[in-house]
Amino acid sequence: MRLTTKGRFAVTAMIDLALRQGKGPVTLSGISQRQAISLSYLEQLFGKLRRHEIVESIRGPGGGYSLARRADKVTVADIIIAVDEPLDATQCGGKENCHGADATTGARCMTHELWATLNEKMVDYLDSVSLQDLVDQQKQKHADQAVVVMHRNAAVG
Repeated sequence: MRLTTKGRFAVTAMIDLALRQGKGPVTLSGISQRQAISLSYLEQLFGKLRRHEIVESIRGPGGGYSLARRADKVTVADIIIAVDEPLDATQCGGKENCHGADATTGARCMTHELWATLNEKMVDYLDSVSLQDLVDQQKQKHADQAVVVMHRNAAVG
């Protein structure tokens, strides 16, 4: 099981947006340039995020997008589910007919419970990580990098 590009790009774009909260609306073209994500792809993703009330759009000159609710109230699971990303590791899509509709028994495969439990754990984990957590990680990463640069410069002097 793997997360597709749609889910990865949606989370990345939302981190970019959240990092810029409080500085006015963020344009999709700006996110597109910073994150190397196609503008038309972002338009599709943000349409879905807007319909799920995760982002709101501001029209007109100086318009763009902003968060519809605080970053600590948006989880990674919210984002992924909003863009229709399936979170399912089972072969049957959770229908419990792992051996196919034509199978005589239509029974679960031997590993169905394993993959179903993984689904639950995955959703629980993604639901425990807020957008604010990811923003804080990015800010900490940039702060750590700045400290390393300052130490190098001080040593040179």
